[in-house]
Amino acid sequence: MTTAYTDAPDGLITVAGVYAPQEDSRFLIDVMEKTGLARGRRVADLCTGSGVVAIAASEQGASSVVAFDVCQRSARCARGNALAAGADVDVHLGSWARAAESGPYDLVVCNPPYVPHDPDAPCTPISSEVGSARAWDAGRDGRLVLDPLCASVHDLLAPGGAFLLVQSEFAIPRQTLAALAESGLDAEIVAYQWIPFGPVLESRAGWLEETGRLEPGRREEELVVIRAERP
Repeated sequence: MTTAYTDAPDGLITVAGVYAPQEDSRFLIDVMEKTGLARGRRVADLCTGSGVVAIAASEQGASSVVAFDVCQRSARCARGNALAAGADVDVHLGSWARAAESGPYDLVVCNPPYVPHDPDAPCTPISSEVGSARAWDAGRDGRLVLDPLCASVHDLLAPGGAFLLVQSEFAIPRQTLAALAESGLDAEIVAYQWIPFGPVLESRAGWLEETGRLEPGRREEELVVIRAERP
């Protein structure tokens, strides 16, 4: 079988089954740049996908960047993109458990799966060029990855270190704030952005309406970036 390579809008190369950079990744990168948190810091990018956020951290002056993804195809894609961009990014296959082996870090960034999903609900098929469902499907409440991530990230951070996370309104940001606080981090929402639905949310808009999560007819979502700090 031939693997399809496409040019992502950010100038990166993506392959079928790898999450192509979209508004949430760009939003996270923008906040990271405006806060200057990557500059001169040791950075870990979790759920790296195409590697776009990790590459941006390197370009923003990080002293070192390591990136992790549980998908072998994504890890290969991220390595190739980092090489093509001339970015010093060390990509590994694995989750934050693997990241802990080389921590702690001054900054951890993550664009995790956060889209609510019911496997029994009818949804419009999504092209593999957008990515693999494992890059966005996160259980009925969208927190299948967020909850264990929030419980674990404290131990990945050096004292004074920061965590930047992007997620949708549909994955209940207040629960993220509470979970991070419970783990010993000081957390707050530092940025908001409204964006039109992409192909993933378009495919399940009907289910979101039926379950009362989405007002009938609305086809835009609010993204938030949460910043948490280890004292």
